[in-house]
Amino acid sequence: MFEKSKKPNDQKSEAKNMAPDGQSFKAVIGSTVKVVGEITSNENIQIDGNIEGSINSEEHEVFVSSGGNLLADVRAHVVVIEGTVKGDITGLEKVVVCQSGNVMGNIDAPRVTLEDGAKFKGNIEMDPTVPPVSNVRPGKVMANAVDIAEAVKSS
Repeated sequence: MFEKSKKPNDQKSEAKNMAPDGQSFKAVIGSTVKVVGEITSNENIQIDGNIEGSINSEEHEVFVSSGGNLLADVRAHVVVIEGTVKGDITGLEKVVVCQSGNVMGNIDAPRVTLEDGAKFKGNIEMDPTVPPVSNVRPGKVMANAVDIAEAVKSS
């Protein structure tokens, strides 16, 4: 009886500590923890508590859970926000502000996703040197404005 109810909870807590890329978060700032200062991490980090200062994890992911509250600048390879961030965010690969996320600050990343319902106030800077991912299906014919203008002139 106790075994059955215990196993789903264990699976939930394991899933909660998993990054979207399937890797686990080794470093977790708990919901009752408050950190003031600079955090530098060489592994994925999950934030459930309160941070004031800065977070740097350039080769890894920073995940701010729905209970996370940051008054901090964040710099990481990937930043995923479900909680609240007041500060500037730099994602070297991408930044995702989830539906429950609330960001007040600037975002700088090659790719930015604001899910429907996400709250955001600030500026977004996307690096123009990074080519966008094309959603063109094979076999679909695409024409640019110059081709269309020339076709109209010749008809």
